Amino acid sequence: MEQFKKIPMYSYLLVLVICASAGLQGWMALFTNFAKEIVGVNGFQIGVAQAVREIPGFLTFVVMYLLLIMREHRLSAWSVVLLGIGIGATGFFTTFPGLLMTTVLMSIGFHYFETTNKSLTVQYFDKHDAPIVFARLRGYGALANITVGALVWILSYFISYRSNFLLLGIFVGLTGVYMLTKNPADEAGLPPQNRLVLRRKYWLYYILNFLSGARRQIFIVFAVFLLVEKYRLSVSTIAGIYVLNYVLTFLTNRYISRAINIYGERVVLSLESASLFVLFLGYAFIENPWVAVSLYVLDSIFFNFSIGLNTYLQKTADARDLSQSTAVGFTINHISAIVIPVIGGSLWLLNWRLPFIIGACLTVVSLYFTQKIKKPLPTTAKAN
Repeated sequence: MEQFKKIPMYSYLLVLVICASAGLQGWMALFTNFAKEIVGVNGFQIGVAQAVREIPGFLTFVVMYLLLIMREHRLSAWSVVLLGIGIGATGFFTTFPGLLMTTVLMSIGFHYFETTNKSLTVQYFDKHDAPIVFARLRGYGALANITVGALVWILSYFISYRSNFLLLGIFVGLTGVYMLTKNPADEAGLPPQNRLVLRRKYWLYYILNFLSGARRQIFIVFAVFLLVEKYRLSVSTIAGIYVLNYVLTFLTNRYISRAINIYGERVVLSLESASLFVLFLGYAFIENPWVAVSLYVLDSIFFNFSIGLNTYLQKTADARDLSQSTAVGFTINHISAIVIPVIGGSLWLLNWRLPFIIGACLTVVSLYFTQKIKKPLPTTAKAN
């Protein structure tokens, strides 16, 4: 039996990851069509909305101060509660300012949960188990996403956007409240993690996070908007694509964790950058809806290679810096995540190809800096 499963924090994070993943997936499956059909946004406004969504990610350093007044696992649960409230409220606000307000509320919950989730994982699991745990959590999150994607696809034929958002928000919020009654913490031997740390020796981790955030936003914002705006795919079709994405995520994540343990972060992250370069050019220059869908599915698979960033930090950082450096990296990741959607939305109005061309350029820069990772970084133990 894999020993990490005996650690109470594993099952605690597993429940929260499934809940948060399902909530975000349902919100994403509904959001673009809701914004286009009900709110009536254009390309620039969808970029602004996504930029606003990333502002809480930029402010994740606040987590360090919240840890002065509550334990990290409780902050995770409270974040999921807030995520549920934001999702449930979305359908009740059908103006652009209302859309921005509920997006920020939902985003605070999700980003603060993501920060604490990553931090708790690298603190409670060793360097060999951490890639496997990250992959397992993403895999089970993907199963939850498949279920929610299928439900959204079915329910979209029978109930309104408002009802979809409300039901999803209630489920997420109540699960977060339930997890507040649990205490999986075993903090004996764990160094204090409530100081904000920005260290020169982690410069490469910071740069790779910045570039990852920029690429991720082009994928999240403009790849989906391309399918809805240019190719006119319905909400049920988008939900079906998400289901397919998460089936493949569940099937491939275990191999990503093994690859990190065997070949190291440099190889895995290099493969990610090189592949995304090709995919971004495909978005820009191949005008076919089903080719675009295929590129989107492949894009979602390579997105999961970013597990390597988290394990790279764990293998290079001091134990006392893990939580703080995770929060700083998450903040830096979202500096680009705030800027890129606004710039990309403006460029979209000039030519829809431009955001994807910029994405291809960013992957080249990322590939260059990935080569700065010292090798070998893989753990000596073989993956199961």
